[in-house]
Amino acid sequence: MNGFAAVKSARRLVVKVGSSLVTNEGRGLDREAIAHWAAQIAALRAEGKQVLLVSSGAIAEGMQRLGWARRPREVHELQAAAAVGQMGLAQAYESAFGALGIRSAQILLTHADLADRARYLNARSTLYTLLDFGVVPVINENDTVVTDEIKFGDNDTLAALTANLVEAEVLVILTDQAGLYSADPRRDPTATLLAEVRAGDPHLEAIAGGTGSQIARGGMITKVLAAKRAARSGAHTVIASGREKDVLVRLARGERLGTQLLASTEVLTARKQWLADHLQVKGRVVIDEGAVRALVAEGKSLLPIGVIEVQGEFSRGDVITCLGPDRREVARGLANYSSEQTQRIARRPSSEIEAVLGFVEERELIHRDNLVIL
Repeated sequence: MNGFAAVKSARRLVVKVGSSLVTNEGRGLDREAIAHWAAQIAALRAEGKQVLLVSSGAIAEGMQRLGWARRPREVHELQAAAAVGQMGLAQAYESAFGALGIRSAQILLTHADLADRARYLNARSTLYTLLDFGVVPVINENDTVVTDEIKFGDNDTLAALTANLVEAEVLVILTDQAGLYSADPRRDPTATLLAEVRAGDPHLEAIAGGTGSQIARGGMITKVLAAKRAARSGAHTVIASGREKDVLVRLARGERLGTQLLASTEVLTARKQWLADHLQVKGRVVIDEGAVRALVAEGKSLLPIGVIEVQGEFSRGDVITCLGPDRREVARGLANYSSEQTQRIARRPSSEIEAVLGFVEERELIHRDNLVIL
């Protein structure tokens, strides 16, 4: 099934709308546009689809309410703008959906909510319950309390994580561009729209450009990476222009708009999906070619003897990433030993762990059940 057909047949979708589609060019929220998105989502629900909405716009609305013309650089000012703007964003969506007889709920997430297994499952359960009750979750990052979200986060990534979290069939990322081009169309007049590509193709990251807005974060590169992440749970991604009339309704009819980024056939299990969704790992180990082959081709665990180098500080149970000799990420998983202990047993066979450390937790540094290949 291709991405556009998947939108038509999908029971559950995650839709992300960017700042430029819900604000008046950064001057506060465009309530007419928000009402339009609510109406399209209502149309999808009438066809039996469950829709989760990831919406930008809180900081832009906060800037307007505070009288700021440009996005500030200071973290505490960004947090203040988010706190003020979140009130307006929630009110706007509640009014728009309420006018259509639809209940909505505000969900504020951080990457920390998804990095902790218990909180991950709680968030998942809450979202499923809301969908069962016929409520539209309106999701945003909790920028008011987590500095890393403002400095490094983006709602494209959050939308992909949400798609993974609820096992959505499709992620629709709406932007102010027609889709993904062969080059940056703002700089190359010969650039052509890519109608169908494979999510995770490294070539896409090379051609994706940056953001052209002073209000928005991210850019096409974050959308390409979001599609790669969504594909881990089997979700196709469609990147399309939110300026197209009734774009969601038309996509739901199977119309070909924008770019479809197809997921591979392999779908990660829920636990390994959770491991893959960690955005911040505690440490890294560089492994040799033999270990790479054992992990990727043979489906084995990571043994200490395959570790060349240990980077960072981590404890038993932390998520660490495994880099090949070329320093590209191969896998990540839960460490059975701390970074200090790993340093001591690196390049040694498992039979020598007890002699070196005085005890044995596990014979593997990362067991294959707690490891995901990337």
